[in-house]
Amino acid sequence: MPAALMPREQVVRRLMEVFRGRGFDGASLSELSQASGLGRSSLYHYFPGGKEDMARAVLEEVARWMDEHVLAPLAASGPPLRRLSRMIAALDERYDGGRAACLLGNMLVGDSRRLFQGPLKVAFAAWVAALATLARDAGMSPARARQWAEDTVLSIEGALVLARGLDDPGPFRRVLRRLPRTLAQT
Repeated sequence: MPAALMPREQVVRRLMEVFRGRGFDGASLSELSQASGLGRSSLYHYFPGGKEDMARAVLEEVARWMDEHVLAPLAASGPPLRRLSRMIAALDERYDGGRAACLLGNMLVGDSRRLFQGPLKVAFAAWVAALATLARDAGMSPARARQWAEDTVLSIEGALVLARGLDDPGPFRRVLRRLPRTLAQT
């Protein structure tokens, strides 16, 4: 589809890959233009606020994805292990088995942390809260559930960083495989 006829959502998905791989500070307008297939003037038509507006649109898309593929499965009815497995499968697919970078983490690096701290804090807090509820449903005390939820997000995010740093998806895969056991150890 010609770039000029592309729906905004498709442009956002293309921009997401640049921000995912380079972060906000590292993503140049040239790279964003090339990835989207749009000239700079067309990018500004879609995103009048420039690069910051593009990043906000990407973060909104990530929040929508998190709501649908992470938070909703965790809050769904059914056994906690099944709900956790749905989240694990979604994360495994989203991060290509540990080969893709985490956009949330990359947007916390450099000046972008100041710009996007609000929506990133909301995203991480919602994830931790959903995991804590799941852990309470599995029989953990509220304090232990909160700690398990934070440790789970920390393990996933840390494994993504390590997998990228080592160019080896093994750490991410190990963390995902281990999660059901850690939930079952209530």
